[in-house]
Amino acid sequence: MTNTFQDIVAWKKAHDFVLKVYQVTRNFPEYERFGLGSQFQRAAVSIPANIAEGYRKLSKADKLRFFNIAQGSLEECRYYIILSRDLGYINTEEYSMMGKSIEDASKMLNAYCKGVIDKDYSAEM
Repeated sequence: MTNTFQDIVAWKKAHDFVLKVYQVTRNFPEYERFGLGSQFQRAAVSIPANIAEGYRKLSKADKLRFFNIAQGSLEECRYYIILSRDLGYINTEEYSMMGKSIEDASKMLNAYCKGVIDKDYSAEM
């Protein structure tokens, strides 16, 4: 049982990913400050933010809508990781670290969504 969104493992993994995004984008070229770096950060922040927002929604449909938005942002970030590597903004080690971090967040978010789908909310209403 969770008391706050901060107790959700998926949120913790997503938050950890955001911290890594800020760490690597700090080293992007200055001309990317308001380009790829900013877009990457906003998409990353959207993941745990939507998990947090969906946490307090009462209906299963509302919860899943926010978690689905988080999943979309997560996939957007997967692309930004690839693009950052291909542009030479992150090295192989950073690419691997980011890939593992986003995969951990993805697995936990998918598991959390499955738990919401399988849960019976009618008893709580």
